[in-house]
Amino acid sequence: MLPFDVAAMAKQPHLLVEPGDLTDIALVPGDPGRVDRIAGLCDDHEVVSQNREYKVVNATYEGRELTICSTGIGSPSTAIAVEELEAVGVETLIRVGTTGALQHGIEIGDMVVANGAAKDEGTTKRYEDVEIPAVPDYDVLSSLVDAAEANEERAAGTAADGASGEAASRVHVGPIATDDAFYAETDEYVRDWEAAGLLAVEMEAAALFSLCRRKGLRSGAICTVDGNLVEGTQKGETDDSELPEKAKNNVERAIEISLTAAASL
Repeated sequence: MLPFDVAAMAKQPHLLVEPGDLTDIALVPGDPGRVDRIAGLCDDHEVVSQNREYKVVNATYEGRELTICSTGIGSPSTAIAVEELEAVGVETLIRVGTTGALQHGIEIGDMVVANGAAKDEGTTKRYEDVEIPAVPDYDVLSSLVDAAEANEERAAGTAADGASGEAASRVHVGPIATDDAFYAETDEYVRDWEAAGLLAVEMEAAALFSLCRRKGLRSGAICTVDGNLVEGTQKGETDDSELPEKAKNNVERAIEISLTAAASL
């Protein structure tokens, strides 16, 4: 039980929003800076609120009204965002983030659409048993996969027409891990995740999937690979500008995919 009913509050204490302020669908990157990057690809946008790690913007993309809300790093702050977004009427949440690959051959700049997340974090344990799966909504997952495949075909066509091969993208669909301790991902952890066939590790999806499922909300996640733990290429600077060129291009491509998926839902 929560110590208070967030749905009964006029203004949410962290997002600083009220019922009616937002739309029914939200893209939820971790980084507040990525909120601006997503908004920049929309037809128009307006800042609703900004507090701590949370920046909230309403925008329109191809005629579809949507909200963009950062969650900060990790499952605890993501859970706060989900609770408060649900309390003001948001019904669908799509994570747009970055992730570290766990399988050989997944390159920096590739994209991963998660069809489930291992709950290797502590937040969801306060809501439910670890055996209960953290999975996205099927319609959101399908929309992300469809949008990713269409985008990949366009990128491949661009490369075939003479553009740089860096324009092409690769999209992987499969299970990922969500972990709390960025600096405690030991070789043993990585080997176990790799052996289990998990594609990548990040810090938010399990909380997003689990809370949305419990609340009857729809969720999904698409992440750009910014390092490969089994190949020894670690995440570098957090600013998108410090990523390799393919990764920078595909962060924007992942944003476009998520926007296309949102517009179709």
